[in-house]
Amino acid sequence: MIIKRIVACNATLYKWRLCFPSLIGIARRLYAEEPFGVDLKETVYALDASTIDLCLSVFSWVPFRSAKAAIKLHTLLDLRGDIPTFLHISDGKMHDVNVLDLLVPEPGAFYVMDRRYIDFKRLHRLHDAGSFFVTRAKSNLKAVRRYSHPIDRSTGLICDQTIVLTGFYSIPAPDFG
Repeated sequence: MIIKRIVACNATLYKWRLCFPSLIGIARRLYAEEPFGVDLKETVYALDASTIDLCLSVFSWVPFRSAKAAIKLHTLLDLRGDIPTFLHISDGKMHDVNVLDLLVPEPGAFYVMDRRYIDFKRLHRLHDAGSFFVTRAKSNLKAVRRYSHPIDRSTGLICDQTIVLTGFYSIPAPDFG
């Protein structure tokens, strides 16, 4: 009997999905009190994705470009202990921002991500859950500064500002006083 590669791959992924949560739960408890350079009690996560190029003739089930295959590994890393707490493997064509739909936000947690994840409707889900996000602005972001918070420039921080979005689809911001 010949087992197709896709069947073997799906079986391996199924086993991994069963084991991964319990292994990560054990590792997170081991590193829960580990310092990571920032004085925060809350969990801080880094979200990023890596595209892994594959040979199209071998991995024809994940086409990426006309002569390439690829998968994308989306990873949410707990910065206390450098432990991945969420992994999603997709085809290489999936845009990074779409993984925000798959995350279950943790109240009080901080999510640090690249500008590829800027989608204010999706980021508002994090806000509604009581989470916080940190990202760099895209070059075409339309906003005005409402307030500049004091910072220590010796830390490498350039600025900390409260902004109001002014783009076409922006809604008036509430006044938080």
